[in-house]
Amino acid sequence: MDGYGGDQIRAAERPHLDAGEPLMQRAADGLARIVGGLLDDPAVRPGDGPGSVLLLVGSGDNGGDALFAGARLASAGRHVAVLRVGSRIHEAGLAAALDAGARLLDDPTGPAGPAAVTTAAALEADLVLDGILGIGVHGPAALRSPAREVVDAIRELARDQRAPFVVAVDVPSGIDVDTGGIADDHVLHADVTVTFGGVKAGLLMGPAATLAGRIELVDVGIGEDLARAEPLVRT
Repeated sequence: MDGYGGDQIRAAERPHLDAGEPLMQRAADGLARIVGGLLDDPAVRPGDGPGSVLLLVGSGDNGGDALFAGARLASAGRHVAVLRVGSRIHEAGLAAALDAGARLLDDPTGPAGPAAVTTAAALEADLVLDGILGIGVHGPAALRSPAREVVDAIRELARDQRAPFVVAVDVPSGIDVDTGGIADDHVLHADVTVTFGGVKAGLLMGPAATLAGRIELVDVGIGEDLARAEPLVRT
């Protein structure tokens, strides 16, 4: 498996974005398809019904990926809840998710606090989408409040074997996409990482390789561009 750096991925995306190709929508389509399949997998969710998803949404584009995927899942009848953990949010993605029937949870910076809001939401969810940070961050990034407390709350549930299945959007939030380094242990361990365009090198090496779970690659149309680049790592 070939792994590429963040700059290589962005360079491969650039001509397609400049041409107006809907890369985010392609990513969201693939993410929603994979998450839908997981929700229908009895090994992931043995119960009946459509299944429920909690979106952890940060300020960047992978928060947008999560929101547009959430819109598709909600349109398909899944129960979708959105927890905003960044200073901003992808407005078009949020509007699409809410229009499709997703619900926006209480602000985790409010009186209840991030841990209480997250714990209650996670206990209701079959699956969590980690869309807090993506490849726009250079180097290992320590999560800041409220994302840090949100991740800690889900990690605490995991210690009690009550955590939902976790899917990372492109990369587990906070890893160095080039080296797999992490700033500290406040990274949400993914059962599956759905990555877009090309596998990020950091998913294949360093501490992050043990945090990414199974890697699923979604083709967004940049494969030929990446094929002309030298991978940072081959496994």
